[in-house]
This record gives sequence, structure tokens and C-alpha cells, in this order.
Amino acid sequence: MSGISIVSDTLTLAEQLIALPSVTPDDAGCLPLIASHLEPLGFHCERMDSGPDDFRVSNLWALRMGSQGEAGKTLVFAGHTDVVPTGPEAEWTSPPFLPTHRDGKLYGRGASDMKTSLATMVMAVRDYLAETPDTPLNIAFLLTSDEEGPANDGTVAVCKVLRERGTRLDYCVVGEPTSVEHTGDMIKNGRRGTMSGKLTVHGLQGHIAYPQLAKNPIHLVAPALAELVGITWDQGNAFFPPTSWQISNIHGGTGASNVIPGTVVIDFNFRFCTESSPESLQQRLEAVLNKHALAYTLQWVIGGLPFLTEPGDLVTAVQQAIRDETGIETQLSTSGGTSDGRFIAQLCPQVIELGPPNASIHKIDEHVGLTDIEPLTGIYRRILTNLAAAQPA
Repeated sequence: MSGISIVSDTLTLAEQLIALPSVTPDDAGCLPLIASHLEPLGFHCERMDSGPDDFRVSNLWALRMGSQGEAGKTLVFAGHTDVVPTGPEAEWTSPPFLPTHRDGKLYGRGASDMKTSLATMVMAVRDYLAETPDTPLNIAFLLTSDEEGPANDGTVAVCKVLRERGTRLDYCVVGEPTSVEHTGDMIKNGRRGTMSGKLTVHGLQGHIAYPQLAKNPIHLVAPALAELVGITWDQGNAFFPPTSWQISNIHGGTGASNVIPGTVVIDFNFRFCTESSPESLQQRLEAVLNKHALAYTLQWVIGGLPFLTEPGDLVTAVQQAIRDETGIETQLSTSGGTSDGRFIAQLCPQVIELGPPNASIHKIDEHVGLTDIEPLTGIYRRILTNLAAAQPA
């Protein structure tokens, strides 16, 4: 073992969380551990578990009202306790659920995505409330054990309950690992939407030696695919790149080399920005299929809508917090995949994502730099201070 020797309450909590093998959807005790830190700070902790018995998802909604009560604005810290599977444990340098220090880094599954963020959020709130017990802000935590999985009974289920209650959320910070080289060098102020399609093109199966007696659906769909690949769906905008359409799988054939298949199945995905809607993309794609006179069936799944938080109260507070804590001028970005921010943004007008460097997420030997932990705690604490200072007396 070598590297930096750091002992802190934040590091201890991060290690305790990493030691719990919370592979989706098993929370493995993470939420009770977090609640045990929040309740002494005045948080009302409410479990909102959801889902079938064979895939039960653990959810926590924790709320502490500020001095202005319901008139005050609410900042939500959001995240997930679940982690992806470890992969072959023999390939890890140290056991994935044994938090280990090595070369100035904390190793373990979830170290970066996103148990360190959860620990720093909790301790940032603790430290902030010790300094400002009468804060005007309402502070909340929205945590789930189903972000890395189907995401059907996690954050989306909690948001549904909050919407039905008429709960107002004003700001949200999601602890996703967004940084590149140093904590705070990049934050996500939006994400692209995702929409998948499964296209089945119908032909007529037959012997490959008698093509006049069959209809090869692979041949039939090829010109349409070529046209779809060449389409510019939109130009993007100042915050988003242009919408992208990609084929992920093509399934055709019976397994025999002398049979023309009767169908071909094509899986594809749109990653789309705020310049396009799911409806417009569906209509344009189907128009191409119809133009080529294809016999087809098409199934759509919208995985999430795009969201964008333009510069305003939250972005300003986060930028200033990062600048004051680290001296870094952060970069705004909407790159990457989806997150639970897509669900929260349907309820909360200002959502950003901010966490540690993400280079090792989902990999063997996932880790976070030990020197990234306390700055992230300080950034979260300063965000609270900055937002509270911006509230009317």
C-alpha cells in the first residue's frame, strides 16, 4: 500500500457504502446507513420501495424543512446506491467490495459511481447545517437502488408520488460522476433523450436458388437503411450536439446458408436533443419506410426525454462553488448517456449533475482519487451556502 493517508468522516462513510454489495436492485443496507446520518440532522426519512417481489427496489425520500417552511425553496440531492455487477472478481487487484487504498486512490465497486458522491452529499449537508441550522432552504435526498438497472421502480416511482402530492422541487443536484480529470472540471446541465426502436421487415421465405419465388427482406430494407443513415435529423444547438441515429443489431436468417429469410429485425436508437421530439422523429423515420413500400411492424420505447438547465440560479451557484473550492472554471456539458436526472427534470425546473472523475466507472478496479473526496464535499456545501444566500429574506 502506498499513497496519501487521509482519515475523515466522509471517507469512512464512503468506505462503509462500498463495502455493501448493492448490485441492482439490492440496496444491501445502504439506505438505512444513510438515513442513520440524516435523521439526527432533522430529516424525515420515508421509504418508498416499489416493484414486484422478485425485483423489489429500495427508495428513500428524506426531507428537512427550512426556516421558511413550505414557502422556502427546496434543493434535492439525488443519487443511487446500486452498482453494476463486478465482472470477474479474479481480475480485480483487490476484492470489489473491500474498500482498499492504493496509490492515492480508493478502490471498490461504486467508488466513483456513485457511493463517494452519496457520502460527500451527506457530510456536506451535516457541515452546512452545523454552520447554518436556521437555513431558509428545504433540503431533501432522493435515493434509489434502481438506476443501473431497468429504472422502472426507482426515481421515476418516487417522482410520481411527489407529483401526486403536489410537492414542489426547485433545484436538484445529481451525484453522477461527471468530472474528467479533476473534480469539478465538468458538470452536466442537461442530457440527451433516448428512444429505441425494433423494426421487423417482412418478406417471404424461400430457397436461395429460386429468388423469384421469395422476397428477401434484407434486400428490401437496405435502401431505406442507407437513406436513414444519411439523414440530418437536426442541427443541435448551443448546448446539444445534433440528434444521432444508430443501428445496434440486425437479426436475419434461419441459420442455413441456402434459405432466404422471411423477416429481418433491426434494433436502433435515437439520442436526441431538445431540437427534436419523439413524435417528429418517429414520423420522419416511418415516412422513409413507407416511401420504400416496406411491409413492416415497428415498436418504440422512449427511455427518457432530453432536459436542459440553462444558466440561472443553480448553475451560477454550482459554478461559484467549484471556483471557490478548487479554482476551476467548470465546463457545462450535455454529453454522455442517460441518468435519473431525466425523471427529476419532469418535476424540477433546474437539474445539474456533478460528481467525481468518471474514467473508471463500470470497469474492473473502479476507483476515485482520495484527493477528490474532500473537495467534492466542499463543493456541495458551498452550493447550499450560495443558494441560501440567493433566497429572499
